[in-house]
Amino acid sequence: MMRLHIQNETDSLKAVVLGTAKSSGPIPDPDEAYDPKSLEHILAGTYPKEDDMIKEMEAFAAVFEKYDITVFRPEVLKDCNQIFSRDIAFVIEDKLFHANILPDREREFVAIHEVLEKIDPSKVIRPPEEVHIEGGDVMPWNEYIFIGTYTGEDYADFITARTNKEAVEYIREQFPHKKIKSFELRKSNTNAKENALHLDCCFQPIGKGKAILHKNGFLIEEEYQWLVDYFGKENIFEITKDEMYRMFSNVFSISPDIVVSEQNFTRLNYWLREQGFIVEEIPYAEIAKQEGLLRCSTLPLIRE
Repeated sequence: MMRLHIQNETDSLKAVVLGTAKSSGPIPDPDEAYDPKSLEHILAGTYPKEDDMIKEMEAFAAVFEKYDITVFRPEVLKDCNQIFSRDIAFVIEDKLFHANILPDREREFVAIHEVLEKIDPSKVIRPPEEVHIEGGDVMPWNEYIFIGTYTGEDYADFITARTNKEAVEYIREQFPHKKIKSFELRKSNTNAKENALHLDCCFQPIGKGKAILHKNGFLIEEEYQWLVDYFGKENIFEITKDEMYRMFSNVFSISPDIVVSEQNFTRLNYWLREQGFIVEEIPYAEIAKQEGLLRCSTLPLIRE
């Protein structure tokens, strides 16, 4: 049996699910796009090719291999985009939560059966139907759990609103000993530069008490300011609207001092190295066209 263990975003990674780009299917029709950035590339004829995305994911897998991390991959489903394993499930402490995602993505969860078979079934939890939640909005951070949400009356109008207020209350009930801190995110179905699809599209804590942050991703300035005060302004790398669009905050921590980042994130990667991080740079710009990056592609199972 595998004992899950996740307390934060940066402890040393021991086991992870990495999605797959194999058999990711034909280019979607515009009305099948789940987010404005994918739509933009579908319409422009620049939607990523499967071969390119496979190469990018293999580069990510090679970094995990370098650090002796156990990597699980989903069973490949025909014509199914299985890149973003963070959407389908997430782990807090020793529990794996099965996300209530868009119904046609349900089979992606079943495809990680190799992992599910190794976990005590009582530790695999399916929230009730009214709880909408995806792993990109959930960040365990020691005594805190940070959650990105959207609670506007027009929630149902946004295909980009993925985590609702019921989800925040549900996580609060599941972890009464934790402090739950939610953040209202800016949503747009049509403008990728004005849309924080998940919390990790505008914020991510990294080791050594640092964080990457984008102010405009937050609807409420006080909530953004809370993060600035919590981490300290001197420890924050503030990204521009264009950098948010390119997914600068969606890097991935292997340990407190090792960060996997996209090779074109020049300004960020320079800053990370200045702060003493080891930066593993890989190509991931094609996958970024689907409004997801490194954190989105991973489902960490064990960090120690």
